[in-house]
Amino acid sequence: MFIFAFLIIVSFVIYFYNKTKQFRTRSVLPIRKKWYAARASVALGSFITFFGINQLFVYQSTVTYIISAIFIVLGVALIYYNYKASRYYHSFLEEEADLNP
Repeated sequence: MFIFAFLIIVSFVIYFYNKTKQFRTRSVLPIRKKWYAARASVALGSFITFFGINQLFVYQSTVTYIISAIFIVLGVALIYYNYKASRYYHSFLEEEADLNP
């Protein structure tokens, strides 16, 4: 149970780090901004997933199972789609860096 609390905190820190990098990136680098946004969304998805899993262990009721299932499904969907977006944008980072010195 403490491992999920630790993972929740770590994923939130990673989310905050990537969001900060997204906002601090110059506006001439739109692909890099999108890449940071996708990475932040992956971290947010892991935060939601770990939170849903943690709630399954903390509370034992039918309502908790339903809400946790929604959190887990939503988190996994965020992780999946934004991981694909992150990989897509990552392929253009070097080209964008060459175009904008």
